[in-house]
Amino acid sequence: MNRRRLFLASDPDSGADSGPLRLEQLETPVALVDLDRLSQNLDRMAEYAAIHGLSLRPHVKTHKSPRIAAEQLRLGAVGLTCATPRELEVMADVSTDLLLNYPLLGASKLTRVLAIPHHVRLTVAVDSMIAVDALAATARVMERAVEVYVEVDLGMHRVGVQTVDDAVALAMHVDQQPPLSFAGITFYPGHVRQRVGEQDAHLERLRADLGRILERLGDAGIRPRVVSGGSTPAAWRMHEIPGVTEVRPGTYVYNDRTTAEIGACRWEECALTVLATVVSTAVPGQAVIDAGCKALGREPAMGVAGEGFAALIDRPEVTVQRMSEEHGILDLSRSTWRPTVGDTVRLVPNHACIVVHLNDSIYGVRGNVVEAKWPVSARGREAAPGAAG
Repeated sequence: MNRRRLFLASDPDSGADSGPLRLEQLETPVALVDLDRLSQNLDRMAEYAAIHGLSLRPHVKTHKSPRIAAEQLRLGAVGLTCATPRELEVMADVSTDLLLNYPLLGASKLTRVLAIPHHVRLTVAVDSMIAVDALAATARVMERAVEVYVEVDLGMHRVGVQTVDDAVALAMHVDQQPPLSFAGITFYPGHVRQRVGEQDAHLERLRADLGRILERLGDAGIRPRVVSGGSTPAAWRMHEIPGVTEVRPGTYVYNDRTTAEIGACRWEECALTVLATVVSTAVPGQAVIDAGCKALGREPAMGVAGEGFAALIDRPEVTVQRMSEEHGILDLSRSTWRPTVGDTVRLVPNHACIVVHLNDSIYGVRGNVVEAKWPVSARGREAAPGAAG
């Protein structure tokens, strides 16, 4: 079977008898995904995890699509990682093993999350006694078994317990709160954003800190079944961290300008672009496109060459240097290319996840032909249609 044709199940209707839909027929700005690049990206991570004996639990925050999630599972992912109740509700339709890797607090959220169908194995990450107690109380009322990861801070300084003693105490507390059960620990090495070949010092610190935690948990008679970590920038080196059993990359499915800059992917592996139209060339030295911050997001470049908010996929020296809500300003100072009004361009954004969340649908393309369209079903905050609760 030709795997790269799996994304044709929802081919868009061209609306005419003239043949398939083409890029020039789309109304800009619009998010596109190169289907061949997407397939290669999915393959690459699945193969990496399999070769190194790591369980792959990809984060759905990047694509927010059951269609992509189903392909990740088909390629061997053990389950999915989510950040919101909405993502859990949507992904429960395609996976029977879901992790909420985000602090869960508030009666409404607790009820929504624990209302996920009971055939789904549900795991929740925690970093406080308060969160454990609230989760346990709701789980008892709803008669729902929940597995728990204790989140530890190994350098990101965002969430996670701060000491080995806190990790041991929290893990022991979880096991004293049925129907909760301690399943493992989780960490997010988001601070490791150097180029892949320049991460050694941070990875050495990760090895040492994680080793101390695992040793202490073992001494306390609490052995984590799962040790879960790995963002896309650091995912390719997680096999170098003894004890890690599971990786949770997200951005790798589409990749973006930042991921390419740090060497976690090649420019040719950036699958997501925003198609935009040049609407003005009136001001010398620049061109204005119809994609501003409401189409591209406003993620900082974080040291990316040329800075700005996005770059043309075929002319990366041309960048979006300024934006308003619906206007993007292309800086032409480093290029001899001069567009005319009406030309279309494809831009690689700094951060793919934000761009996806700004769109209702994604169009899958090969060359200039639109071969598929799928909804960004898990975007937003409201309960998914048909969700219990």
